[in-house]
Amino acid sequence: MKARTWAPRKLDIGAFIESGESLSGETAVADLARLAEGLAQDADLAALPPVRWQAVGRTVPQRVGAPQRWLDLRAEGEFAWECQRCLHAVTLPVAIERSIRFVADEAAAAELDADSDDDVLAMARQFDLVELVEDELIMASPIVPRHDRCPTDVERHMRSEDEAPDAEESAESGERKNPFAVLAQLKKGGS
Repeated sequence: MKARTWAPRKLDIGAFIESGESLSGETAVADLARLAEGLAQDADLAALPPVRWQAVGRTVPQRVGAPQRWLDLRAEGEFAWECQRCLHAVTLPVAIERSIRFVADEAAAAELDADSDDDVLAMARQFDLVELVEDELIMASPIVPRHDRCPTDVERHMRSEDEAPDAEESAESGERKNPFAVLAQLKKGGS
């Protein structure tokens, strides 16, 4: 029997899982538009290595009823986000490993998703596996991306800005005023 060819962007997910086969590939970061949208503005998407992914279908027999259908998904890539400390691009790796249960329809998926900790999706005859990979990578992205050590000395830069007196302050006394002193005066006068 001839091996079936699977199209990751239009995958008959039920047939793929039933086959127990695996599917793997690479996708350019630029082809993951929603993920690329969140990266650093000056990031060279073409220079980033492609996202590598693999999907394996499996069924799990049950004592009663039809077997459960699962998709085991792995993906990894390197992405250039904007560092939240220095605002320069920081390239960080992201890897995911998920098992997702597939059920007959949206109603069953919603019911099971509410009652269990498992990720549950509905079957589709034209399922976009690459879009699922992109979704999972977005959810695994760092909340606050930053360098371990920024390429610029952010603390020194901030100290030098803090130490520079305003023109008004330098004209008055040469000392820096406490920005909350005005609030303290208002509080005393209002009591």
